[in-house]
Amino acid sequence: MSIFIVAFAILLFFTAEQEFGQFYTTAAFLIGGATSILSGYLGMRIAVYTNVRTTKECAESIHKGFVVAYRGGQVLGFVLVGLALLVLQILIIVYQAIADPKDEEHVRHMFEAIAGYGLGGSTVALFGRVGGGIYTKAADVGSDLAGKVVQGLEEDDPSNPGVIADNVGDNVGDIAGMGADLFGSLAESTCAALVVAATSTEILHTENAMYFPLLITAAGIIVSFITSFFATNVMQITPDTVERAVKWQLIISTVLMTGAVYPLIKFLPEKFLIPGAVNIDGTPLGAYGCIIAGLWSGFIIGWVTEVYTSNAYSPVQNLAEACRMGAAPNIILGLALGYMSTIIPILCVAITIYVAYTFAGMYGIALAALGMLGCLPIALAIDGYGPISDNAGGIAEMSGLHPGVRKFTDKLDAAGNTTAAIGKGFAIGSACLVSLALFGAYVTKIGIKEVNILKPLEFSGLLIGAMIPYAFSALTMEAVGNAAKDMIAEIKRQF
Repeated sequence: MSIFIVAFAILLFFTAEQEFGQFYTTAAFLIGGATSILSGYLGMRIAVYTNVRTTKECAESIHKGFVVAYRGGQVLGFVLVGLALLVLQILIIVYQAIADPKDEEHVRHMFEAIAGYGLGGSTVALFGRVGGGIYTKAADVGSDLAGKVVQGLEEDDPSNPGVIADNVGDNVGDIAGMGADLFGSLAESTCAALVVAATSTEILHTENAMYFPLLITAAGIIVSFITSFFATNVMQITPDTVERAVKWQLIISTVLMTGAVYPLIKFLPEKFLIPGAVNIDGTPLGAYGCIIAGLWSGFIIGWVTEVYTSNAYSPVQNLAEACRMGAAPNIILGLALGYMSTIIPILCVAITIYVAYTFAGMYGIALAALGMLGCLPIALAIDGYGPISDNAGGIAEMSGLHPGVRKFTDKLDAAGNTTAAIGKGFAIGSACLVSLALFGAYVTKIGIKEVNILKPLEFSGLLIGAMIPYAFSALTMEAVGNAAKDMIAEIKRQF
């Protein structure tokens, strides 16, 4: 990753805006990439320390095992969001000191240069999410197929040489990969909000108004501290209440965040103009509406994801029932279920975009993305808890512990698989909003008033853009298949 980041930084240096932008954009890019790598590394180290401790606690009770696993995920959440906020705040302070406060255009350039920070985080996310994901799934598929199908072993049998790769893969893909992905979304949405806000003269000249996007994330950290207290100190976990406890984390954090954001709108001017294709007059209450739209959309996306992936609800139960008829109905109905699960999240994102743009233009869309990521420490804690529980089960199997321990870790793991899917929903929904906000900042900067998709060149670009996800999916699936095939051959050779 470091080699690519340095090479990309050189390219960025020679393509960024001359004078102010070149050095400072490149510096922000390198800092963003380094922060993302550090966050993922710390998350993985903590996950490795937590795995064995969760196994040990599950030997006593599932409640103690859940608390340890969840606190391990919490470290990932708070470290990542705290580092993102701290480093970005330092960057702003330094760049503001360098910029000429009397030159409004110079100050705007400063905030545009800070956008490199989000780009650095996203660059690492590309490697962490895609590279880590390929490694994770290849190790999982290769280990399971070689162990279960070829040798007739249990999932985490210590005689299977692929088991360690499988356990390592959980940390690489679901801890570092997801962490880098959501770090990129948080950094980009914050940078997009800063860039768009800098185009508004009223926000620029109102003391502390520019810090409003950072205050949202700061409020989210406080709310997440309070929410996590309920999970580890108030709720009593039994094998039947694990998923319910995780679900309540989403509910509590969303409700508390709704109230926590409202006092912050006093930092915004009473009225501010957001220039764009259509100039929109924003208000503090409108900005609050944008944040709440994103926040509750994120909650609904998380809840719908749980309904479609949890074994407590009918979609998964019906799919399990289809397995009685063989693999073909299972694959067909599974694909149908996956496609069906996208409807409500897409509607939520579409409604959020409309509401946010109506209230505050592209600034509103960036705020909506921040709202969706408002309780990010909790979302990351929930996500990190999954692979920790999964590996705890592997350690229990490889250590030859009592079968009751594996039963508890499997209960935690089942809930963890659902929670990992919830994290993906937040990542995708916020990424959609962030991409639109960044595009809005770009067109505002270069003065484009409209994009006509009926023109042949634009329409052709639209078709190519729609094709890219399928091409990307094909490449990643092919990579997983090839890596898993090679891994199975190597495991068979070792046997």
